Amino acid sequence: MAASRSETPAAVHHDPPTFDEVYAAHYTGLTVQLYAYFGDRQEAQDVAQEAFCRALARWSTVAGYDDPAGWIRRIAWNLAVSRWRRARTALNFLRRERPEEALADGPSGVWVALVAALGQLPATQRRAMVLHYLGDQPIAEIAAREGVAVGTVKSWLHRARTTLAGQLGADVEGVPHA
Repeated sequence: MAASRSETPAAVHHDPPTFDEVYAAHYTGLTVQLYAYFGDRQEAQDVAQEAFCRALARWSTVAGYDDPAGWIRRIAWNLAVSRWRRARTALNFLRRERPEEALADGPSGVWVALVAALGQLPATQRRAMVLHYLGDQPIAEIAAREGVAVGTVKSWLHRARTTLAGQLGADVEGVPHA
């Protein structure tokens, strides 16, 4: 068994290992250990990388330790346990706070087409349409919010209805008016 730095005679001087040497020698083994713990290779790699990044940031100190790889391993395990605890806490919170929700049907084809068509309108017309028809706001409130005259909002709504009717293939007369 090799003697640790503290047991080495004073006359013999060893250079501390470089970061690259420690990384090359220990990254894979540490990642395998963490993978066995997490069951998730990406999570294991992330934690190992984080531990090595922390070591690199203070390598002048860590390199002088008797076992720099042991220090990195301890940091990695501390990170792993912290992540596991946070994940467990979050999962327990979700289980207590949120009952299973029933799946809702997705939006209808008509709704998807309407949203796409609204997206093609100028921003002022789109806001006016959404606020008036979906938000049930009176034209006067929209005018005050936008800082324009009531007639301007009516014009935006008329232009938007006409454009939407053309895009959606509806008769302009069949589209609700303000």
